[in-house]
Amino acid sequence: MKAPSMRGAPLSLFNSMGRQLGPFTPLSPGKVGLYSCGPTVYNYAHLGNLRAYVFTDTLRRVLRFKGYDVTHVMNITDVGHLTSDADEGEDKMEKAASAQKKSVWDIARHFTDAFLADMDALNILPPHQQPKATDHIDGMIAFNQRLTDNGHTYELADGLYFDTHTVPDYGKLAMLDVDGMQAGARVAVTEGKRHPTDFCLWRKSPTDSTRLMEWDSPWGVGAPGWHLECSQMSIEYLGAPFDIHTGGIDHRQVHHVNEIAQNMGYLGDGAPGAGTWMHNEFLVVGADKMSKSAGGFLRLLTLTEKGFHPLVYRYFCLQASYRKPLEFNWDAIAAAHNGLKRLYLRIEELLAQHGGAEISAKGDWQPRCDGPLKPRIEALDGAVSDDLNTPKVMANLNQLLADNSLSTDDALYLVALHDRVLGLNLLTTTAADLQPQRTSGPLSAEQVAVLIAERLTARKDKDFARSDAIRDELNAAGVVIKDGPEGTTWEWQVG
Repeated sequence: MKAPSMRGAPLSLFNSMGRQLGPFTPLSPGKVGLYSCGPTVYNYAHLGNLRAYVFTDTLRRVLRFKGYDVTHVMNITDVGHLTSDADEGEDKMEKAASAQKKSVWDIARHFTDAFLADMDALNILPPHQQPKATDHIDGMIAFNQRLTDNGHTYELADGLYFDTHTVPDYGKLAMLDVDGMQAGARVAVTEGKRHPTDFCLWRKSPTDSTRLMEWDSPWGVGAPGWHLECSQMSIEYLGAPFDIHTGGIDHRQVHHVNEIAQNMGYLGDGAPGAGTWMHNEFLVVGADKMSKSAGGFLRLLTLTEKGFHPLVYRYFCLQASYRKPLEFNWDAIAAAHNGLKRLYLRIEELLAQHGGAEISAKGDWQPRCDGPLKPRIEALDGAVSDDLNTPKVMANLNQLLADNSLSTDDALYLVALHDRVLGLNLLTTTAADLQPQRTSGPLSAEQVAVLIAERLTARKDKDFARSDAIRDELNAAGVVIKDGPEGTTWEWQVG
């Protein structure tokens, strides 16, 4: 079967390797191999973590929109990730298991399930492969053996280390001044290390204790280093080289630098593994990035408990470039709720006019560019082709929804086409779906209905003092009342 060709304008992506925006060309015509750093399942994902997966999902949707056949792989880290990214501290999984008095396997299972539930709630496409680190220990041992055979490792009392001076341009991705670095400036100080940037590939278990997760290896009983798993699994499932590797901006400085070194040592041809490295910026609260280590952090559940639909957070993320820090505050989330609600209401109007006929934009959209929709489709294509410019896509969508010259059929086709990129379920989610369903609070839904009926009676009797008092009581309970030509409606207040 002939591979599909790219549709529309040339696709430009920002490559962190060299910090350059440039044309993207896949290694195999029409096909893209995409690898994403997945979660370390020792705790719930916070909203900053989830921004990374919304970004990667948007990238994947854009690649599909452009006509590429995408294979997406994302790992699950259930062993090896230390409490610091810099080769020090306890294993995050073992620390969580000890604190919660559960087995490490139960910890991994629980938080993996919670993560996948968040992905589903955010309408993030599941990866084609989602390998777990603990299922690939043999592959990681074989990977280390090849690094050793190729002359890139040395052994110390506590484990097997990668010699970063055996590969050219170590630290290029992070633009590190390797020669000017001091020991302890970036990674842990370990007696016997040849260079400050060297990192551990295999951690030997202490001789006086047993780890919760450990395996036999040529370098003793122990566990793999965190950086190792992504190199091994990306190459196993996508081959080498592959097209795109994604992750958060913090991965650019340590984790992905070490992945590249491992890939170069394993492949032996100086290749970094992936041709394009892409990173999303932090979600920030005030001046600080959101992190679990700082203590209390915001989860998707935090939003839903305040009455916000999960897709409101997706909409919130799409309003900004993935390469810009995104500041979180409740006013911005409330504004995103209102903006998404307006979209749904306008689309509901179009759907009512349309009469229920099938709407689809799943096929090749280029033939529609020859007709009256050409400017709108080209504007969408131009925005996504400009390094995933989702703010521009959102602006284009709002413009077309305000264009009364478009037929209902054409307008809804364009909505479906935009949603292929945005993933907001624009044709299947309603404004009513955004409203919170309260199961607890000062008033039940039945009590609200009684008070509203009482208020209507008071208004008919011109007892405005009583009417206003009931409104105040409802407002205090988080109920928003709207009086209109067709009567009074109400909804729970979000936030």
